Amino acid sequence: MKMVVEGVMGGNLPWGLVFTGVFIAIVVEIIGVPVLPFALGLYLPIHLSIPIMVGGLIRFCVEKRKFKSETRRKEVVDNGVLYSSGMIAGEGIVGIILAICTVFGVNMSLDGVLGNWGGLGFFAILIAVMFAFIFGGKNKRKAKEEEISGEE
Repeated sequence: MKMVVEGVMGGNLPWGLVFTGVFIAIVVEIIGVPVLPFALGLYLPIHLSIPIMVGGLIRFCVEKRKFKSETRRKEVVDNGVLYSSGMIAGEGIVGIILAICTVFGVNMSLDGVLGNWGGLGFFAILIAVMFAFIFGGKNKRKAKEEEISGEE
């Protein structure tokens, strides 16, 4: 955006890049790819895009899976959305905690402690916990209601 604003204001807009972007946008529209996810994928660095892509793959796999009923499918997808939303909220809270620690001079850096393999391990654990949460049994209240009404 900085380049576009400076180019327009200074009269030296890099037209090659502008036309390249226009061409890519036209091709994306013709192919039928959703524009917003595509644009975010181009904009975000790869270390932020990978978890988003993994989340999309998980949702794709969940939605393609065979379920006994449409109600169960909706419940599983809703559980996944709830879990993911909680992770996003938790990340925001951790960011606030880290900011407060920085203000008070507390060093919370974990650089070099676990390395890339440790981060990958924790990411795998998060995915496993997510699957356990979304495919785990029905909540206790629903199970009791179905038991009382005789449904399965």
